[in-house]
Amino acid sequence: MRIEPVKAFDDNYIWLLVSDGEAVCIDPGQSAPVAEYLQRNRLRLAQIWITHLHGDHTGGIEDLKKQFPDCRVFGGGDIAARTHDAAEGSVLDFAGCRAEVWAVPGHTDQHLAYLLHGSDGRLHVFCGDTLFSAGCGRVFSGTAQDLYRSLQRFDSLPPATLFYPAHEYTAANLDFAVHIEPDNSDIAAAQTAAADTPTLPVTLAHERRINPFLRIMQPAVRAAVRREMPETDDTPGARFAALRDWKNRF
Repeated sequence: MRIEPVKAFDDNYIWLLVSDGEAVCIDPGQSAPVAEYLQRNRLRLAQIWITHLHGDHTGGIEDLKKQFPDCRVFGGGDIAARTHDAAEGSVLDFAGCRAEVWAVPGHTDQHLAYLLHGSDGRLHVFCGDTLFSAGCGRVFSGTAQDLYRSLQRFDSLPPATLFYPAHEYTAANLDFAVHIEPDNSDIAAAQTAAADTPTLPVTLAHERRINPFLRIMQPAVRAAVRREMPETDDTPGARFAALRDWKNRF
């Protein structure tokens, strides 16, 4: 099985799992680029996995269902176009590989992630808008504390875990990260590497070095939040919420 990115809109990635003439599509915000890829590579769309309800992740579902009427669509209770429910603890299968479903609220209150145990022996996490490289999603219908707990859950995974966010926001996120930790040489190196270059997927080990939202306990991050918002309680959850609010205004 191989994992392929399909670009959509200005900065979206639609991820495809491909094996033996079939494909799984994750978060098709647009149908046209997916349909073109499938046709060019003579693939049948077998499944669609949806992380959350926002239109840039769901807008292409109906057109793809018309082209592939046997396609199964997995999503949470807020996904009207789903044909099958997905929720915490669900297990999906494709090409002999198993994908666990996690509930990771925060960006939205019913956001899901799909954790694929790949044939390469690695864990591949399709995380939608929960985790970005060097950043995380904004809070919409969830809460900052939900999002913090979801990221902490991701942070419990093996360091070699690969994350597949749905947006290429890395360069902008790194601008914020270096503002928080100007002496972090890993962030500086990541900025150089990210210049006009696709950065995804990313390993958890890499994100632990550069992502301020996974570095809440680091002295430099604590000090930066204290300087910017001195009224913030010195607890990890409060610090995370303050950092997320700061990023919104950055």
